Amino acid sequence: MKLLFLGDVMGRAGRAAVAERLPKLREAWKLDFVVVNGENASGGMGLTASHAGDLFGAGADVVTLGDHAFDQKDMLQAAEREPRIIRPLNFAKVAPGRGHRVFTDGRGRRVLVAQVLGNVFMRRAYDDPFSAVDAVLRTHPLGGAVQAAVVDVHCEATSEKMAMGHFCDGRASLVVGTHTHIPTADAQILPGGTAFQGDAGMCGDYNSVIGMDRAEPMRRFVTGMGKERFTPAMGAVTLSGVYVETDDATGRATRIEMVRQGGRLVQAGPAT
Repeated sequence: MKLLFLGDVMGRAGRAAVAERLPKLREAWKLDFVVVNGENASGGMGLTASHAGDLFGAGADVVTLGDHAFDQKDMLQAAEREPRIIRPLNFAKVAPGRGHRVFTDGRGRRVLVAQVLGNVFMRRAYDDPFSAVDAVLRTHPLGGAVQAAVVDVHCEATSEKMAMGHFCDGRASLVVGTHTHIPTADAQILPGGTAFQGDAGMCGDYNSVIGMDRAEPMRRFVTGMGKERFTPAMGAVTLSGVYVETDDATGRATRIEMVRQGGRLVQAGPAT
């Protein structure tokens, strides 16, 4: 199976770039399944149902959320109505929607997608992410219940993401970090066969401060005082993420490539 995971889509520019380029990548790379993190796609804070529809229309099979899952209030209803939207497993127990689900690709192969929030340096303490992921992976074994499994680890600390990768090694096809918007240079296949990258990066303008127009973040860093709201940067967008190939019999990864397409960053991907 050929999988693509795209990191946090940042605002209008990020949505437009996904809409323009993802259909071409699906065709060029013969992708079987695409997961997109969309929690910043609506103005840099959360995701609306309409913008989720745009991502699905561009070719995403599943859209994951994050700590900003319900910043846009209509997501409270959309997460219940739309099974292709996945919110964090360990969010509040009364949160709408689901933190994991099994999907099928065009050939009928089963793909588990799950997301979990980390605890280190996050704004609030969430339920234990490791026990939450463990419960899901135990009931969806690779090569049995599912042919592939993708775990989106949405958190700040690279150490926590790496620990989750090793915790899931051999039980997930891909463990990939989101949230920090900067791609890490650690794409690898772990000893047990799980593909891992500490952070997928963002689908946004990198001539920015993690996707936001530079002026207001820089003002706050330099002066300690805010003047305006953060607004997403609108320059050239780099689609950042990870490409993975898996063995259907075992669900384990056989190949991983960093993805950087368009925009300012050095380009990368399976075709480069």
